[in-house]
Amino acid sequence: MEQTQLTQGTAVAEPAAPAKKEHAPKFKPPKKKRKWVKRLIVLVVIVAIVAFLLKSCMGGTQMAMAGSYLPETVSMQDLTVTVSGTGTISPIHSYKVTTLVRGEILEAPFEEGDTVHKGDVLFRIDASDVETSIEQARLAVQQAQLTYDNLKNSAKDAKLTANASGIISKLYVDEGDNVTAGQQVADILDRSTMKLKVPFHSADAAALSLGQSATVVVDGTAQPITGTVTDISPLEEVGTGGTLTRTVTISVTNPGIITDSSTGTATVGTLSCAASGPFEYAAKKTVVAKTSGELASLPVKEGDSVTDGQTIGSFDADSITTQIENARLNVENAKLTLQSAQDSLENYTITSTIDGTVIEKNLDVGDNIDGTSTTSGGNTGTTGVSYPAVIYDLSALTFDLPIDELDISKIQVGQEVEITSEALDGKTFTGRVDKININGTTANGVTTYPVTVQVDNPEGLYPGMNVSAKIIVERSGQALCVPIDTVDRADGGSVKLPGPDAVYDENGTMISPGTIETRKVTLGRNNDEYIEILDGLQEGDIVLKKNESSSTMAMMMGG
Repeated sequence: MEQTQLTQGTAVAEPAAPAKKEHAPKFKPPKKKRKWVKRLIVLVVIVAIVAFLLKSCMGGTQMAMAGSYLPETVSMQDLTVTVSGTGTISPIHSYKVTTLVRGEILEAPFEEGDTVHKGDVLFRIDASDVETSIEQARLAVQQAQLTYDNLKNSAKDAKLTANASGIISKLYVDEGDNVTAGQQVADILDRSTMKLKVPFHSADAAALSLGQSATVVVDGTAQPITGTVTDISPLEEVGTGGTLTRTVTISVTNPGIITDSSTGTATVGTLSCAASGPFEYAAKKTVVAKTSGELASLPVKEGDSVTDGQTIGSFDADSITTQIENARLNVENAKLTLQSAQDSLENYTITSTIDGTVIEKNLDVGDNIDGTSTTSGGNTGTTGVSYPAVIYDLSALTFDLPIDELDISKIQVGQEVEITSEALDGKTFTGRVDKININGTTANGVTTYPVTVQVDNPEGLYPGMNVSAKIIVERSGQALCVPIDTVDRADGGSVKLPGPDAVYDENGTMISPGTIETRKVTLGRNNDEYIEILDGLQEGDIVLKKNESSSTMAMMMGG
C-alpha cells in the first residue's frame, strides 16, 4: 500500500517535464526551487501511513467489540422444564439384622451371596437365660392367683370402723347406699377437749409462755374452767381501738356445755385477754370407706358416742368388689408377664423379614452376641461389627435427590426422571418419583427436601453408584426461547440486542454490535439451558450474551 502511494506521488510531479522542453526559458531555475516536490511526496507518505494505522485501529476495535458478545437467535423450540440433582443408588428394601437378646449363636444356615426368603432362619441363639425368666413368671402367676382366692374367701368380713373416740357429728351415707372406695362415711368429733382462741395485748402476750395455767370463763356463764396455754401466735393484729394484739390458744376440758358456737374469755396470771374468742373442737376425724359396695348395715346415728376401732357399719358379701377386681387384675398382669417372657423366646430365632440377597455375614456359629455388640471365636472383646448380617432386595433400585426449597413445590409423585451415571458412560436410565419427604434439612440458610426416585430399568446399576438425575417437571411443547445466560433476571427480566448500526461481514458474521440496546422482556418457564419469552421479543430476533472467555483477547487485539 505504501508502495502504491509513493508511485502516485511521483506521478504528480512528472507532467511538468515536457512543458519545460517545449517552452524552455533562457535560463535554468535554481535546484533549490524543486524542494516542494520532495515535501509533497513526504506528506503523501505520512498521510498514507496514518490512514493505514487508523484503519488497523478501527478494525481492532470492531473485532474487540464483536468478541465481547456472542449473538443468539430467538427461536421456537420444545421446552422441557426439569429439576436436577445427584444421588446414590440403594436397594428398594434392605434388612440389617439386629437383636436385643444375648447368647451364643448355635445355628447360622446361610452364606454371603445366598438368596433368602422372608421367614427363613438366619440365626438361632442360646435361650437358656430366657427359659429361667419364663419359670419365674409362672411362679408369679401362681402367687397372684393365691392372693385373689384368699381375698374372695374373706370378703364377708369387710367392715367400717371408727378411727377416733368422740361424737359422730355427721353421717354422709345411709344404710343401703352404694359406697365407693375413698368416699366419706362419717365425721367424729372429740368434744371432751375444746380450744379457745382469744386476743391478748401484744405486750401481755409476749409475757406468756406455753404450758401456763389459765382461767377460762364461757360467755353467758359465771363458772370458771381451768385451761392450759398451748399456742401463742407470733403475728400481731390490730384490735379494737387500734391496739396491737396476738392470738393465744388455750386448751380446756369440756364440762359438757361448750360447743363450737360458744365464746369465752381467759386470764393468765394477772393478765387478761383483750376480748372474747371462739371455741373449737380439739379433734375431728373423718371415716373413709376402704372398699366399694352396698352398705348392708349402719348401726350408729349422728350424736352417738363411739370409741376408736368400734364397728360403725358393714358391707354385704359383694361390697368389696373393687378389691377383688384389683386382685383379679394382678393375676392378669402376672399372666401377661409370663406371656411376654414366652414371646421373647421367639427373639432367639432370627428370621429374614424380606426376600433378597445376603450382602454381609459378620457372625457365625460359636460367636456371641449381646444385643448391641458382638464377639467372635469365644473372645471377650467386642469386634465392632455393627450388624450380624445385611440383606438387600435388589428387585428394584432407588435413590434420594435433595431438592431445593424453591423447586420442591414443582415435584409430584409419578413424574418421569432421566438418570445417568459416570460409571456407565453413554447409558441413560429412566425412573419415577416415588416419595416426597417433607422433613427438610437446612444448611447454610438453604433448605432441601429428599425426593425418592425408583429406577425403571436398573440393569447395570449397583447399590453405592452415584447418579445424576433430571426430574421432568413439564413438557410445554413449542415455546419462544432464548439461552438462559442471555437474560438478566435481577431486574425482572431484560436482554441486550445489537443496535441498528451493527456491522456484519459478507457471511453475516457480526463484526461490531454497534450501539447495544437493553430491552425489558416478560419471562416464563425455564430449564437449565433455556428460558421462555412471553413478551418483548419475536422469533428471529438477535440477542447478545457476554463472551467472558473472549473479552480479554478482544481487548488485546484492539490495543
